[in-house]
Amino acid sequence: MSLKNKLSRLKPHLSIENGKHNTVKEESKTIDVPFREQWEKENVYPYFFDQDYCLIREVSYPLSFQHGHYRFKDFLEAINIWNKSNINHPLSAAGFKPEELFFFDTETTGLGGGVGNTIFLLGYASVRGENLILRQHILPNPGAEVPLYQSFLEKINYRTLVTYNGKSFDWPQVKTRHTLVRDHVPQLPAFGHFDLYHASRRLWKHKLERLKLAVVEKEILGIERVDDIPGFLAPMIYFDFIESKQPDGMLGILKHNEVDILSLITLYTHLTLQLCGKDQLQTRVESYEVGRWYASLGEQNEAKKVMKTLAEGSDLTSFQAKLALAYQLKKIQFWDRALHLFIEVADIGIGELSIEASIEAAKILEHKQKNYKLAIQYCLKAMEYVKKSNIIKVNPSLQDMEKRLRRLELKIEKSQ
Repeated sequence: MSLKNKLSRLKPHLSIENGKHNTVKEESKTIDVPFREQWEKENVYPYFFDQDYCLIREVSYPLSFQHGHYRFKDFLEAINIWNKSNINHPLSAAGFKPEELFFFDTETTGLGGGVGNTIFLLGYASVRGENLILRQHILPNPGAEVPLYQSFLEKINYRTLVTYNGKSFDWPQVKTRHTLVRDHVPQLPAFGHFDLYHASRRLWKHKLERLKLAVVEKEILGIERVDDIPGFLAPMIYFDFIESKQPDGMLGILKHNEVDILSLITLYTHLTLQLCGKDQLQTRVESYEVGRWYASLGEQNEAKKVMKTLAEGSDLTSFQAKLALAYQLKKIQFWDRALHLFIEVADIGIGELSIEASIEAAKILEHKQKNYKLAIQYCLKAMEYVKKSNIIKVNPSLQDMEKRLRRLELKIEKSQ
């Protein structure tokens, strides 16, 4: 590499002020940007670096802007809620400022992994002062990845990525593509990561057949897309753009990506209110899933708080909550209280729920209370429920229940 090229790569050729991109005059004269005037009418400007360029779009939203059920300033309140809370949760922003969260999404030439899949759009948004700033970095041709990643990385100072399935797809793709140009651009910073896909799956898998972001937007967040380009068309539109250089199709992809990013902010706000019990419209099933999540994290106090509230009822969710509470009590060896709840759920006769509760009741009656006769009753009850419900796969299996029954009968014989 010539000394001139090395020196070029050491200094950025762009400064950004108020969304306008001031380029080095010599490069802007020698490098042709097709349809430059049309791009600039859409607030898209070239970024020149190392005798090449990428394109950058920047837009600003006031925090009073509403996207779906929430305004962006509600996100500030969500951060405030976490900072006032003692809850330990993977999505907790305790210790963070709003501007330290980095809502991120990409568009790529395919859904597979590996070096054959190119990222042609890097988009992100963050709070800056009284506004939300959204920026998108566009790859004008496959050979322009150095200016793309230089422009993306030169000013990043965030602590946590917020994505939708980004742990499995977006960020690994960024790492792969960055590897190819890492000698010429800044290093990737170390980030924390909030992946909202997994949270959405936990809370709404019971009501949504698909958990694509567009589905969650419509069914949960109150966001309706108008004239949106489907994500699966993005690669074809990009390949057409590479050949024709016409901006029209790419402008549609930019809008699609913009809505994706804005929806991440609304979704994070909504998830926070759900997890912290601040959503007045939260359904009982959603509350139950929140409680289950806390229990799986070992946050027993939070789980117990949610489940105790839900247990005061007579619907399916109430009995699910009672079963969950019974397991918590069993874990801390409050055998009598756990047994009372297991029996209550067992006696209601609700499919797998009552089978599970009957077996747990039989275990406590056998091993802790030595009440073998009553243990046999609940073992038989479980077996009866299995036969009535035609459930093929049960944990424990019907054979395990029969073994337990024989063992209990032997214990009664010995005691007599």
